[in-house]
Order: sequence, then C-alpha cells, then structure tokens
Amino acid sequence: MKQAMYGLLLYIFLILPPVANLLESIMIVHMHTQMPLLVFSGFLMAQFFQLRFPRFFAKWNQNGVPGLLLFLIVWSYWMIPRAMDEAITIQVVEIFKFISLPFLAGVPLRDSWKKLSTFGKRFIYVFIMLIFSLMAVLYIGTDEQICNNYLEVDQKTLGWGSLAMAACMIIYGIQFIFTDQSTYE
Repeated sequence: MKQAMYGLLLYIFLILPPVANLLESIMIVHMHTQMPLLVFSGFLMAQFFQLRFPRFFAKWNQNGVPGLLLFLIVWSYWMIPRAMDEAITIQVVEIFKFISLPFLAGVPLRDSWKKLSTFGKRFIYVFIMLIFSLMAVLYIGTDEQICNNYLEVDQKTLGWGSLAMAACMIIYGIQFIFTDQSTYE
C-alpha cells in the first residue's frame, strides 16, 4: 500500500499549479517528464484500485488486452501536438490530461502488465519506440510551428529528445536480444 501512497503524493505534487506551469512551460519537459510521471503515478496508485475493486478488474480486464488498448489510445492521444497545445490553453483539456494519464493509462497498464504475454509486453515496447520515432520525424522534419504555445526551436528540441529516447530504446532492445535473459530471472 506504500506504493499507492507514493503514487498519490506524486500525483498531488504534479497537479500543483506552480509545478504544472513549470513543467508545461518547456515543451520537452511537458512531453518527456510531466506526462510519463502522470502515467507513473497512476501505475503506483493502481494497487489501491486493484485491491479495492478486484471483481471489476477481473471482469473488465481479464486477459490484459482491454487495459493495454486503453493505455495505447490514451498515450497516443497525448502524443498529438494539438492535444499538448490545448492542454495549455483550454482548462478542461488540462483537467482531462490530469485524469486520463494516471487513471486511464497508468492504472490499466499496471493491471494489464502481469496479465500480458511476453508478446504483449514486447508489443508495448515496440509501439512506444515507434511513437517516439514518429514524433522525432514530425518535430524535426517540420519547418513550421506545429504548436501555438511553443517556439519552433522548442519543437526541434522535443524532436531530438524523442529521437534520443527512440535510439536508447533500440539499443536496449538489441542488448536484450543478444543477452541470455535466463540468468536474470
């Protein structure tokens, strides 16, 4: 239960207006720090919901696929430049961000993770790697301002950061393939 408390404390910290404004003021920090931390806070809080509503999760997310799909849909939505832009300018969208990322992405991901097969876990990994690669191409390759709230140089920085994330994930994937994983289990 300590994990759930840590997740709640992280969530409360992230929704504080000064912290939220600071994290949203820099585009790369908004996408690569605030959003993953919101998902992580939900991931930590999921244990509380799993213990409180076990029949709901057993019925709704029996094999982990519905939770995985919900996570992928929510995560993909928040990678859209317009969604990030509207989260800053429209208060309702920002509230939706603070609800959807922890509770519609983080909680289902935690519940689905143990239920997923190895293929499902690898699918998530490859999907996130492809999303980062796609975002890198979009932000680096576009010579126009995509987001109204951020400068073009912020977009380029986010693109290079996404490319670095994708490259690190590829390197880790290659390392994972060429090492004997049975020694670590």
